[in-house]
Amino acid sequence: MDLNVERWCSMKEICEYLGVSRDTVLAWIEKRKMPATKIGRLWKFKISEVDAWMKSGVAAEK
Repeated sequence: MDLNVERWCSMKEICEYLGVSRDTVLAWIEKRKMPATKIGRLWKFKISEVDAWMKSGVAAEK
């Protein structure tokens, strides 16, 4: 198994990482195409993809 593979983060972890609420993350997923994958009822995130999305400026658009 490759130990360099990035793990998937939970909704709670991504909210803590970004310092925003669950509602904000859900709005970003819906309205601003935040990178996320839904597995059943759970949202999962890759920190590297979320970082790239944030740096692209999409999160700041109104």
